Amino acid sequence: MDETTTTGQVRVATLNLWGRRGEWEERRRMLADGFRELEPDLVAFQEAVVGDGYDQVIDILGPAYHLAHQTDRELGRGGDIEDGQGISIASRWPIGEVWEPDLNVTPRTDDVACGVIIAEVLAPDPVGTLLFVNHLPNWQLTHEHERELQTVIVGRAIEEIAERRGLRHVVLAGDLDATPDAASVRFWRGRQSLGGMSVCYRDAWGSTHPGEPGHTFTAENPLVTAENWDWELELGRRIDHIFVRCSVHGPTLDIRACERIFDEPVDGVWGSDHFGMIADLSAQTSAGRLVQ
Repeated sequence: MDETTTTGQVRVATLNLWGRRGEWEERRRMLADGFRELEPDLVAFQEAVVGDGYDQVIDILGPAYHLAHQTDRELGRGGDIEDGQGISIASRWPIGEVWEPDLNVTPRTDDVACGVIIAEVLAPDPVGTLLFVNHLPNWQLTHEHERELQTVIVGRAIEEIAERRGLRHVVLAGDLDATPDAASVRFWRGRQSLGGMSVCYRDAWGSTHPGEPGHTFTAENPLVTAENWDWELELGRRIDHIFVRCSVHGPTLDIRACERIFDEPVDGVWGSDHFGMIADLSAQTSAGRLVQ
């Protein structure tokens, strides 16, 4: 058998788009240029607007990606929330089956378009078919209870689907609205069990930037305190994450790099009120065996 090592690369990004708030035309041009340069294979978008013939994901990325959109999106609740706002997945490769477990776990989730998309992505070998998960739980600082319940639902659904389909690789990304020390995120990191179960995922930022805060939601970004938001006292948090599922021996995909994206203005324009994340992952095979 050929001993030559071949490497399959996967570039994954996540970004909360902040809808079309603020100076959208300027933001749109900046984001479109940025993603064109970044060339991600998989993107998890939050607060993306889709409806009435408009698709914000296509508006930014163009028509070359395969898309999966959250079914239950924001509907006419007024304020600054647009109709059609929700989560979306963009994939350079075809998308197979898509699952959307219900995350409405308490009465406090009724007025929030919390959600998850679990998409079967038909990536080429040597990576092969994988699950790409975009997870957006409740955002309120006081709703960690709901986030814990929602996280268990997502974690259990992923395990059931992966086992049923015989899939090894799972990449989870999104605006988890919680910091690495929160119970809902500790669960993903294998630091804490919830709901009678446990999993383990490798934190892309934490594994490549140990000890660095990597804040993605911070008042250093002027859009955080724009539009009459009540975030003037925000101290900065890393709430946007990329995770790779582990087997009993470690992550099934090697995390080569992870960086923040859209964390600086371009000609005075900020891309969103969140900074995004991008991670370079790879699967290596040598003599037909996955090297971890």
